[in-house]
Amino acid sequence: MWFQVDRTISKTLTQQVYEQLRQHILNGDLKTNEKLPSTRELADLLGVSRNICLDVYDQLAAEGYLIIRPKSGSFVAPGSLFQNNKVNQQINNKEQFSEDPQDMIDFKAATPAMDHFPRKIWGRLAKDVCEGSPETIFGYQSAEGILSLREEISRYIFRTRGVRSEPHQVIITSGATQALFLLTELLIQNNKLVAVEDPVTDEMRTIFSYAGASLCPIPVDDKGINPDGLSQENPPAFIFILPSHQFPMGVTLTIQRRIQLIHYARQHNCYIVEDDYDSEFTYEGTPVHSVQGLDPEKVIYVGTFSKILSPGLRIGYVVLPQDLIEPFKKMKWYTDRHHSSLEQLILTRFMNEGHFDRHIRKMKRIYKQRREALVNSLKSQFPDCVILGHAAGMHLVVEIPQVDYHQSLMNWIQKYGVKIYSVDQYSLVKNTHRNKVVLGYGSLSIEKIEKGVRRLKEAIDGYTEYTTKRESTTER
Repeated sequence: MWFQVDRTISKTLTQQVYEQLRQHILNGDLKTNEKLPSTRELADLLGVSRNICLDVYDQLAAEGYLIIRPKSGSFVAPGSLFQNNKVNQQINNKEQFSEDPQDMIDFKAATPAMDHFPRKIWGRLAKDVCEGSPETIFGYQSAEGILSLREEISRYIFRTRGVRSEPHQVIITSGATQALFLLTELLIQNNKLVAVEDPVTDEMRTIFSYAGASLCPIPVDDKGINPDGLSQENPPAFIFILPSHQFPMGVTLTIQRRIQLIHYARQHNCYIVEDDYDSEFTYEGTPVHSVQGLDPEKVIYVGTFSKILSPGLRIGYVVLPQDLIEPFKKMKWYTDRHHSSLEQLILTRFMNEGHFDRHIRKMKRIYKQRREALVNSLKSQFPDCVILGHAAGMHLVVEIPQVDYHQSLMNWIQKYGVKIYSVDQYSLVKNTHRNKVVLGYGSLSIEKIEKGVRRLKEAIDGYTEYTTKRESTTER
């Protein structure tokens, strides 16, 4: 038979035989009207009792997978083939990998080092908050979030990012994702057009599109988003920017272009939405202040604790101009009523007692070491490579001369147990960045970073050799 049973696992033999037979029928490995072995024959082949096979056949017949014909045998019932292309594709992809999927080194960007989450401190604060809070904290709260946390955030972003706000302008959200989705729904009611940096994270594009926006790509160069690409005739409802450390290109928006964007927003009565997702981690020079600090009435500031602490917390915030506070609060209330009060109080304590600043300093050292390890490994394996963007955040962009990261090469690289991301996949206007890749290092140890770059080198060399031989054979 084409499958075996495993007596070392907790799943019963009956369940194992049932599931594997059922899957073979659904996949079409067993064809319609095909006769199955007798229960006695199957029991002998698998080394199980006949009663197990009888139970399995009876169950499959009861569910419609089999037709049991007295004195003739058991046959696959018509209509039981189910072409699950997604499952089949996953199986095929798994078979392609030469490496164990658990050994896959994934250079996914914007993923923090979850192994350094301050569990002990957070756990102690969670216990204190849960035991020491009044009963009212377990009831319904206001949509905008707990005041003490909004006060802490307002002080923090003014001190570190130059964001000008009062606590009542700060609204707590379920990460930056919810903030951006609600902002899009609110701001595009009379104008569906949204200007976005190109390239930009595909997640942002999806959020805007799902909320009903039409996207207008604005090119990014070594100075950040270029305001000259904005339309004078059809201005957008808002301009989405990542000025401190653009994703994926990693550049910082110059002060000249920041001022130019603000003049445009004032002239055309639109907003700028500033996503400041990882500005805490700057390794050369000092962090640049926010765009919001230049004009709090035209710039909406979005922040998150997902990159600093953990995505699992789902705590973000948005700093709003005065005229948007009430309509945003109303939309927030209808979305989820309010964020977890206990988590908000824990985070408040975490910030107020100085743990937050200490954690950032610690993670800044770790990420800097990991970035240096990645840069050194790239320079060692690819001496001609060019590292692009500002030394900040949890990712970098590398350009390796004469390497075009088309889909065939990306698939080939993945067979070597390493996963990288082409800048072109984040572009709205395609085929402009096919020689650049994004490499995230936040969640990878130095050992994995070095191992991953070695695999990348082996993969690219292997692909070059393979294509050269194929071209040589074709010419003959």
